[in-house]
Amino acid sequence: MKIGYWLMKSDPDEFSIGDFMKRPRQTECWDGVRNYQARNFMRDDMQKNDRVLFYHSGRNPAVVGTARIVRESYPDHTAWDPRSRHYDPKSTPQKPIWFMVDLRFEKQFGQPLPLGKLRDIPELEKPSLVMLKRSQIHY
Repeated sequence: MKIGYWLMKSDPDEFSIGDFMKRPRQTECWDGVRNYQARNFMRDDMQKNDRVLFYHSGRNPAVVGTARIVRESYPDHTAWDPRSRHYDPKSTPQKPIWFMVDLRFEKQFGQPLPLGKLRDIPELEKPSLVMLKRSQIHY
């Protein structure tokens, strides 16, 4: 089984690597993705044990650590909750539209790695890194 590599992005004011580290078992579902292409990657391509570069967006965008996928795709239940900001009335438990995976924190970098530096790493040229933003809402 080939290991996949993913770049997963979160606004640190919403969910930072520090927040991730404080989660029970340092595990978190990657919910709220509302982009069809990103959903398809999560649903069809992400596999248990794939590696993740955890990316902070915002004022100082950079990769700040690593994680691993510990649960493969399953329906994003936040789409069914009218109180959730991720609610989508077209998605139902019988016909889910949106999916999520679970990640487990692995490591926080001592120094953030800016995106520009990532582009300079030859090993990352061939394997495509796909960026999936947490709470990406595109209706």
